[in-house]
Amino acid sequence: MAKFLAKSKSVPAAAKSKSKSKSKSKSKSKSQFKADARKPRMSIDARRRVFDGFLKIDEVSVSFDRLAGKGRMKGVKRLIMERGDSAAVLLHETDTDTVLLTRQVRPATIAKGPGAIDEVVAGSIEKDEAAKDCIRREIEEEIGYRVPGRSIRQIATFYVSPGGTSERIVLFYAQVKASQRVDARAAGVASEDEDIMLVKVDRQRFIQRALSGKVDDAKTLIAGLWLARR
Repeated sequence: MAKFLAKSKSVPAAAKSKSKSKSKSKSKSKSQFKADARKPRMSIDARRRVFDGFLKIDEVSVSFDRLAGKGRMKGVKRLIMERGDSAAVLLHETDTDTVLLTRQVRPATIAKGPGAIDEVVAGSIEKDEAAKDCIRREIEEEIGYRVPGRSIRQIATFYVSPGGTSERIVLFYAQVKASQRVDARAAGVASEDEDIMLVKVDRQRFIQRALSGKVDDAKTLIAGLWLARR
């Protein structure tokens, strides 16, 4: 026993200290994680509409618990664009193995380019309309395909640009056949000055464009990255 004790190495004080430090660090990180997970109290104290057109803009005054410190922020003024939520769909035409996109001029992109953008079918959800009903309507209006609701499944819901608008997009996926195109002349709603062109892109090419960052539209990029993992 004496020999064994003699050969045993005692743990240096520095190592003990380091071990305790690690333990404290782990404990601190766990408590920090819990603190970060805490939902802050927040409220909209006042709202005033400053623009009331097709797009609506509200000025709000908000209060909320500080996230990067103690205390509370009060009377913070922000502008929010209110335009309701939208629906979009990634359409895969299985018999041609292509992704069905729309091409249309987007005035907001003319100055910085490209002006005309290829994107998934999408549209605004009308009052009291379900997101799935909205996208079925948009598919037929924009590219002339008739798709039953049971063929459409939701894959994501996300904010478009939470720094300035409350709009969310409900993104769907559906498989279709070329024979489901019931109106070859479909190009959007004429009374709304829509001019929409159907663009068929090879599925693998579409995925590569998404993976290489060559998709200009956010919802279409998200759809492409989802498809790449499917």
